[in-house]
Amino acid sequence: MKKSPYIIAEIGSTHDGSLGIAINSVRAAAASGANCVKFQCHLSQYETLPNAPNPPYFDLEDRYTYFIRTAFSREQWSQLAEVCHEQSVELLVSPFSLEAVDLLESFEISSYKIPSGEVTNHPLLEKIASTHKPVYLSSGMSTWAELDAAVNILKSSPDLTILQCSSVYPCPPQSVGLNVIKQMKERYKLPVGLSDHTLGVSASILAVSFGATVIEKHFTLSRLLYGSDAKHSLEPADFHHFSRALNEAQLILNSHINKDDITEYMSMRKVFQKSIVSKYDLPAGHVLTISDLAFKKPGEGISPSEYRSIIGLPLKQSVSHDTYIIPGFHV
Repeated sequence: MKKSPYIIAEIGSTHDGSLGIAINSVRAAAASGANCVKFQCHLSQYETLPNAPNPPYFDLEDRYTYFIRTAFSREQWSQLAEVCHEQSVELLVSPFSLEAVDLLESFEISSYKIPSGEVTNHPLLEKIASTHKPVYLSSGMSTWAELDAAVNILKSSPDLTILQCSSVYPCPPQSVGLNVIKQMKERYKLPVGLSDHTLGVSASILAVSFGATVIEKHFTLSRLLYGSDAKHSLEPADFHHFSRALNEAQLILNSHINKDDITEYMSMRKVFQKSIVSKYDLPAGHVLTISDLAFKKPGEGISPSEYRSIIGLPLKQSVSHDTYIIPGFHV
């Protein structure tokens, strides 16, 4: 069983075709607390027409050429898989074509991510389902009917997780849609997570409190790297803080306390609570009134909550100022 939250570092294509940058990204992500690293497998000739438009957030080169230039060979993918194994992180890849699945299967990839734009690509979903490997299904851009159909195709997968995702880069807080997490859990009775495209960490931490067991966040060695995703990603130091915050949030949610068990607070109670003491020097036989009492730290004597039990009782012996009043001894 995966730990929760299971943290995926979305490296994507920030390597810009450099295997060295990809390998260093894996190592940095693992050191920053990621349990899994995600890449994209693009084969331009099989997934896009040469004149297909670019997304609005990337216009530095046409996507067809970009994908060809940044694609890895089977040998490079195999090397990357070995590094992931060495770093004890899962290698997760999003294929964007049937041929990309064939490439990934040639070196026994462990799991697949369905990208938001591929939810309606049923031939791709059917091919991935036929591998009988764990699948993470992103839901960005999709309607409930489209998701229903995708889940129906992928339900034979041994481990299917659905990710709430808002396909906006960067995603503003009001578009995160954490309410959908609970709706997905009720609708599909499957593990649900969040693919977080916001620039901060609040959405992911709150998602854990909504029951998300998987969190995906964009990761880069530097936001100055070339490409469409780097500027919207967390650098290693920020990702490290992000991972720690997520794990702490999960610990808080899982840790229940018994309000009547005050063992942990006994020493603090003595320091901060108060006791009943004499306000003045009082002679033996004096009948105590409220005006004779003071309530002072530390809490080593009788609690002020018990003051009514000694009002009207005579002192058995004289007491000096600031003496603990002890039932059975003084009264």
